[in-house]
Order: sequence, then structure tokens, then C-alpha cells
Amino acid sequence: MQKVIMNDGAGGELMQEFISKHITSHFPRMNSEIPLDALDDSAVVDDIVFTIDGHTVNPLFFPGGDIGRIAISGTVNDISVMGAKPLGIGSSVILEEGLDAEIVDKVMESMGQTSKECGVPVVTGDTKVMGAGELDKMVITTSAIGKRPDYLDHDMEVANSYRKVDNRWCADSNTRPGDVIIVSGYMGDHGVALLSFREGYGFETELKSDVQPLNKMIEKALRVGGVVAMKDPTRGGLANTLNEWADKSKCQLDINEADIPIRDGVENACELLGIEPLNIGNEGKCVLSVVPEMAEEVLKAIRATPEGKDAAIIGRAVDGPARVVLKTEVGGKRILEPPSGDPVPRIC
Repeated sequence: MQKVIMNDGAGGELMQEFISKHITSHFPRMNSEIPLDALDDSAVVDDIVFTIDGHTVNPLFFPGGDIGRIAISGTVNDISVMGAKPLGIGSSVILEEGLDAEIVDKVMESMGQTSKECGVPVVTGDTKVMGAGELDKMVITTSAIGKRPDYLDHDMEVANSYRKVDNRWCADSNTRPGDVIIVSGYMGDHGVALLSFREGYGFETELKSDVQPLNKMIEKALRVGGVVAMKDPTRGGLANTLNEWADKSKCQLDINEADIPIRDGVENACELLGIEPLNIGNEGKCVLSVVPEMAEEVLKAIRATPEGKDAAIIGRAVDGPARVVLKTEVGGKRILEPPSGDPVPRIC
């Protein structure tokens, strides 16, 4: 009998296979704009965008953030990358008996501060307690709803002036040959910072998690126009995001390795640990696919925000098989394979 393994929930190919075989296959398919089996960051039902996310990060507190900040940021970002405006958050907190109430207060305070920062309130919730030893301290599940804003209509109108957009939303399947790929900042910060702090490798003196809500930055990009797809590269990192896009959009993505922002500390840590930095999850970054005519303007708008000041163009979509081709810094080319899962477990 097949047993569940950590990689079944760690992003990447194994999680996609597990979800398709053991989760979504048991649910009836709904006739909606973005259905469950599309496996986008959110679903769309009757023009309402809806998402839900579970958070099991270990440890609860780490350099640059905590489980509460991740819970709010990640859920707000999942709504935002669809092109929607997040309206409200639901929070379900499951606590282990014996956990210090002071820890609960610190996490809830962080959730409240992050909610205020992004301007999206927590509007409903639930709290449960499990027996000592039946749970690892705390699990938080957050959900959110959003609606289609006027600036998404503008964005799609601009994109349509250059080519027919295949979807009213910024879905994974929208990228087409010619589109430019933009990342909003440095890759790998969150996963390496958390791993280093958790395992005591010592990199935490230089690296901090990037966890942050991105809805305000994304709004700036959409108001410029021409954005056709977005995704936050969490579990499985940039490599997983790009491979999902290539597979769902049925085109090749040509990426320049030298243009991908990666801190020296992340590169050095990954080299020491034998980890591919592009497979490591992020919690405060966004990848965008933009029609080529608007790419520079969108990049300029993103760089004008605190969240996107280190944004960069890293490549473009081309005609070709559904794959990601990485042009290496030494001038060669290699296929960037989708990861089986994030090499750092329990980072979100």
C-alpha cells in the first residue's frame, strides 16, 4: 500500500501527481472559470476568487518572519497573483495542548500587523486544541476571497491590444511565445534563511526570509497593463513555477541564468549543501508573464515599489516544446527540470 511521503506536499512533480491521483480525482468537476483541476493559486467561481492554504512551518519564528506573517502574506498573494483584489481572510488555528499562550499571542499579533500592512482584514475564524504530542505546536489554515478590480480590466484591455488574451484572469496557462518573464526580486532567500536557522548552519547572520504581502506591488503592475500571468514561486521555487507555466501554456521558456537575482549567500549556501537554488521556495516574490510591448513599463512600475525594487527580466517564452531552457552563465544551455519537491521541508 502506498504511503504518504514528505514530497507529496512539498511542491514539484510528486505533489502534482499525488494531488491529481488522490485528491482532486475524487471531487466532481465544477463548471467555473478557474476550476480546481486547473491547479492555479486560486479558483474563480461566479467572478469570486477563492483560495485556501495550510501552514506548518518549522520553526514558528525565524529570521525575517514567523508562521503568522506567512499565513497572511501567502494567502493574500495567492489571491493577488490571479489579478484579483483580496477582500477578507478566514483563519483556522489548531494548537497543541501545553503550548505557551505567549507564543499564541506573538503569532496572532504578527498576523494582525501583516493584515494591517496589506489592508486585508481577518473577518472570520476557528480555533481548536489537540492533545499534547498529537500536533507539532501549531498549524494555521487561512482562506481568502477576492474580486475582479477595474485595473484588471484595464490590464487585459492593454494585453488584448497586442494579442488575444486567453483568459480573463492571470492564469498559469496564459503565457504565449514572445511574452517576457519578470521576477520581482531575489530568489531563494526564504528557504535558505529558514533552513540555516533551523539546522544551525550559521547563514542566518546574513540571510532573512523575504516573506511579505505583494498585493500593492501587483496592483501597480496591473494598472500599467499587459500582465497576462502571475505566480508566487513558493514550494518548488522558480524552477517549479516556470515548468508549470511551460506545461500549461504549451510553450518553451528561455531563461538567462545570469539575469536571475540570487544573493551570494544563497548561492554559497546551496553550493555547500548540494541544493539547486532555483528549487528553493520563496514567500515574498512574484513571477510575471508580460506582453513584450509593455515589459519595460511593468518592470519600471514594479521597481518603484519597496517589494519589487530588485525586479529583473530573466527571459521570454518562445515557440517550442513545453520545457524550460536555461542559458548558463558560461554560455551553455541546459533543461531546467521541474523539482520532485522543495529540498527544504516545512518552509511554509
